[in-house]
Amino acid sequence: MTSIIEAAAERRAARAKAEAEAATALAVAAGKPVNQDQAQVPAPDDAAAALPVLVQLLGSGAEERARWDAFVQACPEATFFHRSGWQTIIEQCYRHPTWFFYVEEGGVITGVLPLARMKSRMFGHYLASLPFCVYGGVAATTDTARKLLDQAAEELAAALGVGHLEYRNYAPAHPGDPKWQGKDLYYTFRKAISGNDEENMNAIPRKQRAMVRKGIKLNLQGEVDDNVDRMFTAYAHSVHRLGTPVFPKKYFALLKETFKDDCEVRVITQDGQLVAGVLSFFFRDEVLPYYGGGMDLAREVAGNDFMYWNLMQAAAAKGCRMFDFGRSKKGTGAFDFKKNWGFTAQPLPYEYQLFAADALPDVNPLNPKYQLFIKLWKAMPLPLANALGPFIVKNLG
Repeated sequence: MTSIIEAAAERRAARAKAEAEAATALAVAAGKPVNQDQAQVPAPDDAAAALPVLVQLLGSGAEERARWDAFVQACPEATFFHRSGWQTIIEQCYRHPTWFFYVEEGGVITGVLPLARMKSRMFGHYLASLPFCVYGGVAATTDTARKLLDQAAEELAAALGVGHLEYRNYAPAHPGDPKWQGKDLYYTFRKAISGNDEENMNAIPRKQRAMVRKGIKLNLQGEVDDNVDRMFTAYAHSVHRLGTPVFPKKYFALLKETFKDDCEVRVITQDGQLVAGVLSFFFRDEVLPYYGGGMDLAREVAGNDFMYWNLMQAAAAKGCRMFDFGRSKKGTGAFDFKKNWGFTAQPLPYEYQLFAADALPDVNPLNPKYQLFIKLWKAMPLPLANALGPFIVKNLG
């Protein structure tokens, strides 16, 4: 690989060695008093300023990962999908290699770029920030960090021989740069909410509001689970009906385990019977319903409509002031459903830089070549679809 990547890898190996040596030293010294004269003293500001600008690769140390996440929490450009936990999920659940780059200037993190490689015969070979996530790309506070992270990604993409490099940007990152191409496909739906239920209800358009009130009238109830079992049942049933392969159940369990209280599993019931379920993320003052689905009963009782209202109520009570309905493809039922809630469709300026490929990727269910597959998947028995789905979806990202 090229110099910037090799140097980052060498520094990560050195940090891992130093952490291991420190752990050994602590074990040896266990039970002995600490010599206060040898306690580490923070470097003065002028010493910090003299430190070099470095591109680093995220290691496994808890302190280093906490620094990464602290930067993500504070950086205006960062999203929930820049958190370090996604490395754990992508590597452990799907076995895809990852490179989580960050830049330090004067010993302070000033930018991050999580990347993962996807490689399959069916869906191609590419490097993306970030698979399984709707947002990604560079999140930085300085132009220096942005340029260095772009350079690291481009060098890595060339070294791996991928077809393309993909940034799932929330905002334009390289406007006017001919190296980066885009496409009009994905849109996100975000809307401010208040702490007042009546205001939030009245902000829903009349026809959609009637569906929410129908669910209320039919005595639907929202419950928060500490596991993903019921939510997965509703989700798997729903995606099978749409002809889409299902993610493995362990993926949802790992999301909950990794992000803990920032990942909520909510189900909707009627007289104890499962109606629908949604797995949501919380980030700053935002709530992001991410995976959801309903049983057949949900159509009869407005289960999905009530579910998102119930989530909005609970999130507003927790102090959330932004409801992120996530991305949808233009021309789909999910796109129309979100618009019916009064959310404005905002184009997502995803960017693609071609390397070994000569055309932009077109892996989405609207592509005509996937229509036969979708029809066959819908006809497949649900247990078989749940067994086969994870082997396919792991390469979709």
